[in-house]
Amino acid sequence: MAACGAITAKGGRCSAAVRPGAEWCYNHDPDRAAERRRNASKAARSKPGREISAIKAQLMDLTEQVLSGELETRQAAIANQLINTRLRAVELERKIKETEELEDRIEGLERSQERGRQWGA
Repeated sequence: MAACGAITAKGGRCSAAVRPGAEWCYNHDPDRAAERRRNASKAARSKPGREISAIKAQLMDLTEQVLSGELETRQAAIANQLINTRLRAVELERKIKETEELEDRIEGLERSQERGRQWGA
């Protein structure tokens, strides 16, 4: 399999494999730059995903402790209420961030449109 033709930031040749007939790997293919930006943007928003994974692990531990008799159901019920509150906070944080990103995009579009009007476009 052929190697990518790109030169890395350190000055060496990229060693990633490329698809048959392609010159660049995924990370260096100029035709996939927009896709990489979208993926990076999604990754930046993944913090709630990590928190949800941690919460799920907590819930599994709670369940095991209750079923094994290590934890009283009263205590588990309180812990579950706190976890639900945390989940609501994570969701609220996600919605706020999403709204801020949409506002930024709208402002950018409005600025672009205004510049077009100024130049008679």
